[in-house]
Amino acid sequence: MKKKIFDDFTYEDNWRMFRIISEFVEGFDELAKVIPAVSIFGSARVKTDSKYYKLAEEISERLTKEGFSIITGGGPGIMEAGSKGAFKNKGLSVGLNIELPFEQKPNPYLNKNLTFRYFFARKVMFVKYATAFVIMPGGFGTMDELFESITLIQTKKINPFPVVMVGKEYWAGLLGWLKKEMMGRGFIGQNDLGIIQTADTAKEVVDIIKKYSKESKLKLKPRK
Repeated sequence: MKKKIFDDFTYEDNWRMFRIISEFVEGFDELAKVIPAVSIFGSARVKTDSKYYKLAEEISERLTKEGFSIITGGGPGIMEAGSKGAFKNKGLSVGLNIELPFEQKPNPYLNKNLTFRYFFARKVMFVKYATAFVIMPGGFGTMDELFESITLIQTKKINPFPVVMVGKEYWAGLLGWLKKEMMGRGFIGQNDLGIIQTADTAKEVVDIIKKYSKESKLKLKPRK
């Protein structure tokens, strides 16, 4: 009986590989055309009247004017705000949705929408096609994306790009802990902490990303 269960499990794994490969292939095909792009992360629970919703929308709109596409998780909250800012300015708004036990519906401001079953495949797309990460206030999922990007830059698995944490008041406790505990105990260095930048306004975010783009000689086509 145990062998039968094990055989069924390994058989399902073999077929699961095809689903994983198909997600990567579709993602590579669809997203190769969206660069240069900025990925925006934040809580799905943020309401439309929140200052962070409005700020994410403004950041996205300004970035679109500079010639960037916007990539979000495709859902509500901050994701919707990021998509909306791009959509309002007739820019390219890309949603990378995820299948969840509680259904996450795509927001109505997407020009392009891809749905993933596997978080790891989705996370590759966020990183591979991003010029920068904008990290708005959020929960576990936002933290996951934040530390994933920092780790990849720290270990030189990807070229460094701006990781901008927006909302200094919100992030102050975490940044203080990283400095006091992680850096204080020698688990990370000053250069590692320097991967992170902070901002409070849309202008600050856009200026950071524009500076990086200029230094990296990215070809942008600002919208008139």
